[in-house]
Amino acid sequence: MDIAARIAGISLFEGLPPQQLQEVASIARERRYEKGDVVFLEGDEGTGFYVVVKGRVRVYKISPDGKEQILHLFEAGECFGEVAVFTGKDYPANASAELPATLFFFPRNEFVGLIRKEPSLALNMLAVLSMRLRRFAALIESLSLKEVPGRLAAYIIYLSERDKGSGTIKLDISKGRLAALLGTIPETLSRILNKMNRLDMIRSDGSKIAILDRPGLEELARGGKMPFGQT
Repeated sequence: MDIAARIAGISLFEGLPPQQLQEVASIARERRYEKGDVVFLEGDEGTGFYVVVKGRVRVYKISPDGKEQILHLFEAGECFGEVAVFTGKDYPANASAELPATLFFFPRNEFVGLIRKEPSLALNMLAVLSMRLRRFAALIESLSLKEVPGRLAAYIIYLSERDKGSGTIKLDISKGRLAALLGTIPETLSRILNKMNRLDMIRSDGSKIAILDRPGLEELARGGKMPFGQT
């Protein structure tokens, strides 16, 4: 399958006619990364943006005391590093391959040239950035206003909704990574999962989680308190 066909289903390029898809494909640079490889570091020159073709990429910040805060996990079909296109400034966070990954890299100068020729590309990118802004706003709200049980409940509901309301979800990241995503430590996360099990809010079995009390999880995700229940 050629590059144009591979990018046709990516939201950033939806609606582009075949000729314009070919133009976009002509500037794409395929890059492969092994698990743990660095894609870019905070402060590196923002020379372009990336689209995940296969695998998963972790974007994160490191605090002065060395604590990692995951900002987002990008899956196939999602783009990241777009700030470089509009600002020409350095990358504001780190990015590493969470799993072996194949990425398309789009150089800033060449992509800006395409935007000047095809304004719909800019509109698509603005739509993607708007969704990203909402995600980060929700992340900031969660980390600053919600306690850890509420953050975990919100994440479980998010995974369920992503799977079209499924009553059973699967954690596709390690509990250590999930703890970093939720702004806590693995020991605290394990205690909360165990308590949710005892309260019959969920039933966890390894990486699988069955949702038993969705209204209770939704209330917790909105900022409610976890019932005392059995300790």
